Amino acid sequence: MRVLRIVAFTAVVVCVAASLARADSSDRIYGKLTTVDGDVFEGLIRWDKNEASWVDFLNGHKERSLDHRGSRRKRYRDRRKTIKILGLKIRTSRPEIFGGRTTQSGIRFGHITALDVIDDDAVLLTLKTGETLEMASYSSDIGEGIRELVIEDRNEGEIEFDWEDVERIEFMQGDPGLKSNFGERLYGTVTSDRGDEFTGYICWDIDEMFTEDILDGKHKHRKRKIEFGKIEWIERRNSSSAKVMLKKGDELVLRGTNDVDDSNRGIVISDPNLGSIVIEWDDFERVDFKEPPRTIRYEDFDGGHRLEGTVYSADGEAYTGTICWDDDEEYTWELLDGDYHDIEFDVEFTHIKEIKRKGYSASIVTLWDGRSFRLDDSNDVDDDNKGIFIKMKGGDEAELEWDEFERVEFVKP
Repeated sequence: MRVLRIVAFTAVVVCVAASLARADSSDRIYGKLTTVDGDVFEGLIRWDKNEASWVDFLNGHKERSLDHRGSRRKRYRDRRKTIKILGLKIRTSRPEIFGGRTTQSGIRFGHITALDVIDDDAVLLTLKTGETLEMASYSSDIGEGIRELVIEDRNEGEIEFDWEDVERIEFMQGDPGLKSNFGERLYGTVTSDRGDEFTGYICWDIDEMFTEDILDGKHKHRKRKIEFGKIEWIERRNSSSAKVMLKKGDELVLRGTNDVDDSNRGIVISDPNLGSIVIEWDDFERVDFKEPPRTIRYEDFDGGHRLEGTVYSADGEAYTGTICWDDDEEYTWELLDGDYHDIEFDVEFTHIKEIKRKGYSASIVTLWDGRSFRLDDSNDVDDDNKGIFIKMKGGDEAELEWDEFERVEFVKP
């Protein structure tokens, strides 16, 4: 009898330990939000519905270069005024934020220490390195078009904010035991129709990303709303339906909504060791949900550093120093984009070991973990590239056009 009690007690301990491990929210974006009225709220953050973990990307148009002194912050905060007319808060307009060149970009939330709203469609980011970066909207991540900005405040519960209410957000590591009303972040392996497998944090239909979020569809003419936490896997059946296997063993065929047909807006995989991958419905085969092998914490991000390495020319010359890629990307947090088997890739430079030109229309990109991908259909990886610039010790600079470039080997961060 005593042996049975010990066995039973051990089983309970194991179950409790497993439950606690699954409840670890250290991977979640956490911060302190200050409103334009000076109110302060703190807790887990869900950003624009489809960003909630440190590995997720804040997307926008970035200014050409970073400011090492932070002098722009005061300049633009002075231009951004909030006045009240008949009790209504109105944020005044100001001249265009970026006088120079801008480019589409993105940065993982884990690299950011603070975000200041400086306009209706622009923010000033302070990175962990102390450098600052201005970003303007090109998607719903920044500005009044944001779909949702929710903080699960430690004292007041779930609160949703309008963009015009936000003055500043300071990011930090939250307690690992915090419980979210949204459940746990979805994680798993997505298989493409060509058999390629991608593993990471998952956002479904660029919308659902938590175990408490709902997969909608019709099964045998009945409307079904299924929590993602109850799903074992989802498999594309055809352009208008999908098979869904529940953890309890039931298999359903769902149709009739953009969650389960070709109007799906895309399955996003945030791979901690690569970047972001977006798979359209026609290229999607199956997703298997599972627990992440480890928790990606705020401390795992360093704020980025200058790109360094050796660039080799087609005629055998080698240039070693700091690198500006495509006359644009200069930091390890920045993104190299391209298509792989018609799948959209945004690869964080910190994970790239080598880029090798493959003719005029593509490149072979090799990661530090050993994976290689042939990327095309982007000026980052084809002859639309605007040039590779190298600043060497002593101040000498070199520039290579695409047809002069052979490969680059980066220094591991």
